[in-house]
Amino acid sequence: MDLLAIDSLSDDQIATLLAEGERWAEANRTGAVSQAPLEGRIVFNLFYENSTRTLMSFSVAAHRLGAQVVTLPVEQSSAKKGETLDDTARTLNAMRPDALVIRHFENGAPQRMARIMDCPVINAGDGTNEHPTQALLDALTIRSHFGRIEGLKVAICGDIKHSRVARSNARLLPRLGAEVRLAGPPALLPADFEGIGDVDTAIEGADVVMMLRVQRERMADDLGDAPGEYLARYGLTAERLKRASPDAVVMHPGPMNRGVEIDSAVADDPQRSLIPLQVEIGVAARMACLNLLVGARP
Repeated sequence: MDLLAIDSLSDDQIATLLAEGERWAEANRTGAVSQAPLEGRIVFNLFYENSTRTLMSFSVAAHRLGAQVVTLPVEQSSAKKGETLDDTARTLNAMRPDALVIRHFENGAPQRMARIMDCPVINAGDGTNEHPTQALLDALTIRSHFGRIEGLKVAICGDIKHSRVARSNARLLPRLGAEVRLAGPPALLPADFEGIGDVDTAIEGADVVMMLRVQRERMADDLGDAPGEYLARYGLTAERLKRASPDAVVMHPGPMNRGVEIDSAVADDPQRSLIPLQVEIGVAARMACLNLLVGARP
């Protein structure tokens, strides 16, 4: 079994991953992770794009499960010499890893790897397509805070068009009973997703406000010339957050552009920001994914 997209998971598999993620999260907090279900297994990390949270999260998750982690530095790999992705897959497959975690700038790259690899392949983000484990950890974070997902209103705001995080969340959260509202600059709302469009309207009464990283290289026209112009028009400020539910929380997949898509005062609010919790929960969610695909259940 591979984990390539949210729609590749059944409802039962999603429920299992969330339940196991909760158990691992509690074990991590209490220091009670004594099992090593992946002892003797080898997990390859293959990241063609820069990453801090996802790469470290998968590495820590694998280590806590007892696996050995091998990270291939793509900048020093044969890809720089012109090796194709398919040939890289054949080379890595010949080394017999027990799992491959891949992030790639091309849509569909994990699927190409999965057709060649004999071990489970986990999509850690491909182009503008999907980031399924981020959506799973986001769902787990929301459920950890509210005790439920069903019936909640979730506003996802920013560069929807280029966001694999938005796409995976827009597929997962409605299956769990949430109302998802997509909003951002008009030019950055994709035609294949129905969006509210206006950020203020999306945030109105929302229980969760999830901001997305501004991809500056793709948004020159929307950012404007003056510092803070994007924040004023589309970003999350304390004033704009007042439109949300009184108990609303704030999320962000990272990395953040402070003062652009989110004001620092909002991002660092200890009462409303779940951003640190997302990072913590991310390890547990990926432990659940690795254990489901590679080892036995805890």
